Amino acid sequence: MSTAKASTMDIDFQQVGSPVPELHEAAVARGASPALTRALELRSFLALTEDQVARVRDRVHADMDPDRDMGELSADKLRFDAQWLEAALDARDGYRAALGELLRTMPPPGQPARPVRMTQPRATVTLPTSAAPAPPRAGAVRGPRSGKPA
Repeated sequence: MSTAKASTMDIDFQQVGSPVPELHEAAVARGASPALTRALELRSFLALTEDQVARVRDRVHADMDPDRDMGELSADKLRFDAQWLEAALDARDGYRAALGELLRTMPPPGQPARPVRMTQPRATVTLPTSAAPAPPRAGAVRGPRSGKPA
């Protein structure tokens, strides 16, 4: 995981616990929580996606520069850039939502996650002693009747 690129959610990481570089150190340490590892992975995906958004934005701005020759404009190129930008923004929004949810629910760094207790509830039913067993053919379905007598 790389800490080189900043993301727009780095402040959210600090509110959860520590600055991002310290969280990266904690993540490589033995016994790091899976939630912290996932959060830092999502953060790196978000940083990469935000870099893609910025690249497309800058390319469109350069193509639309007022000093640029109008003969160089290409509707197809701008249409492609618009599609690329839309895909990158959708990815960014998805990563931000997933990361925000994870940061809201993860325990603070240093606090071990509580183990989840999985138990199956058991239902115990005692039948009254007066309950008689059902007759052998109770509830049996008869087959279709033919019009012929047997």
